[in-house]
Amino acid sequence: MAAPKVTDSTGQRTPAHGIPEQPSLDGLETRWDEQWDADATYRFDRQATREQVFAIDTPPPTVSGSLHVGHVFSYTHTDTIARFQRMRGKAVLYPMGWDDNGLPTERRVQSYYGVRCDPSVSYDAGFEPPEEPFDPPISISRRNFVELCLHLTREDERAFEELWRRLGLSVDWEMTYTTIGKVSQRISQRSFLRDLERGDVYQTEAPTLWDVDFQTAVAQAELEDRERGGAMHRVRFCHEGREDVLIETTRPELIPACVALVVHPEDERHRDLVGSEVLTPLLGVRVPVHAHALVDPDKGTGVVIKATHHCMTSRGINKQGTELVTSRMLGCFRDNPMTRQELMSMVHSSANE
Repeated sequence: MAAPKVTDSTGQRTPAHGIPEQPSLDGLETRWDEQWDADATYRFDRQATREQVFAIDTPPPTVSGSLHVGHVFSYTHTDTIARFQRMRGKAVLYPMGWDDNGLPTERRVQSYYGVRCDPSVSYDAGFEPPEEPFDPPISISRRNFVELCLHLTREDERAFEELWRRLGLSVDWEMTYTTIGKVSQRISQRSFLRDLERGDVYQTEAPTLWDVDFQTAVAQAELEDRERGGAMHRVRFCHEGREDVLIETTRPELIPACVALVVHPEDERHRDLVGSEVLTPLLGVRVPVHAHALVDPDKGTGVVIKATHHCMTSRGINKQGTELVTSRMLGCFRDNPMTRQELMSMVHSSANE
């Protein structure tokens, strides 16, 4: 006689002894996720002492696009550590956060809805998110744009959480946070005030990275490097009483920002230049020649142009105390309009190559 059958929560017909006729993985993720939530399997024990806690502070993923296998691979590493520490008896603090701040979110909203933020536009209380992006894009008020950002990030966060849950990450979902949430705002503000009281906060004038579209400063982490074909330009710096000094650069438009030339201290070809001065082309600004170990003597002529704001190596050299003479160069601009015109012509021709 056939064994009696029952229907489980996934809809499968299962014999009473518990072994399904046709084993299937369908619905297992949802079933176990609900079970783990009900049992508080990964819930953080707030009563644990500091010695018992193993805290995992992972950078929250940016909810401004689609997750890919790289995210899954990375967070699987973290989850392995979390599970190992639980097996050792630790109270594991493993929250999940969403980074929904900044330019990535703004760009996603712009392209997803076909809108542009324009503070001069009045608020429309009846504005609804479009099902299809506007084409061409339309301008909306700042308040409407912020509402779209909040709406889309909530949708993206739900999609992200669903995937992480299906993957089986051992996260305490009751401790989920967002970078634009009130809790994160208060933590950031209090941390800043604490650093201010300690004297760890300072204010200074310095070059920054600037987004010409959003008219705002951007962080180094928000940049994406792309290799493009270019040209190496050989430029002559006048050295009074000696032969002219040749440098090679892919950025001749930075000559107005030149504050020094730098050579490697062990480069015999240019050792006698250290401590002397040269004149920049076109502007005729007197700048010193320094020595620094970061210079690659095998690149170009072995002489590097030091601008006020250039590549990371150039900034590293600048930290050693290179004198800035920007004000003198600006004065040269004001006093010589022909030089300005010649310089802009050189910059445009370089940009077009």
